[in-house]
Amino acid sequence: MTTPSNSLNPSQTCSSCENHASLPRPLAWLQGTTLVWMLVECAISLLAAMRAHSVALLAFGADSLIELLSALVVLLQFLPRFPLRKSHADRAAAVLLFLLAAVVVCIAALYWHRAVEASCLGIAITSLALVVMPVLAALKRRQARILNNRALAADATQSATCAYLAAVTLVGLAVNALWHVAWVDTVAALAAVPILILEGRRAWSGQGCGCA
Repeated sequence: MTTPSNSLNPSQTCSSCENHASLPRPLAWLQGTTLVWMLVECAISLLAAMRAHSVALLAFGADSLIELLSALVVLLQFLPRFPLRKSHADRAAAVLLFLLAAVVVCIAALYWHRAVEASCLGIAITSLALVVMPVLAALKRRQARILNNRALAADATQSATCAYLAAVTLVGLAVNALWHVAWVDTVAALAAVPILILEGRRAWSGQGCGCA
């Protein structure tokens, strides 16, 4: 009796499963929600930044864009036609964190002395982000531990950082609206830079997952 020509030995089967793992439904839901929300958040925050000339809002909008890219990096790991190794996804997530830190610093340097106007739209979107992003970050951390996926853990850090940026941006906008202290806006944007660098280093070295 001959062995079928299309049979695979166990090592080949395992290798195939590892390279083309199916996308878990909870992860698909999380990343899909993230992509939709970040598109809305990015568009509204950048529009508000243009109207108010706000450094913090511009940095917040840039963070939204990078968070969008980070969510895509996680999803690319599970696409059979675009295989992305976990190690490469980890490094890509770390690079996005470093990029966000650089963007915040550059924006702050360029607009340090710029007059900032009150922004009701900016206050509204940062208030909403302050509610949505911590929930997404917590759910992503949980899935990262279940899947042992550092890229998803780094993406959770992006979401948590987005919530932090939303908080400091909201404070800066509120202080400027009430007392017209323009420099608070820039300080609010720069306050997130050390955290971004630290989390980027952890993701690069593979310590961002928090898994055993």
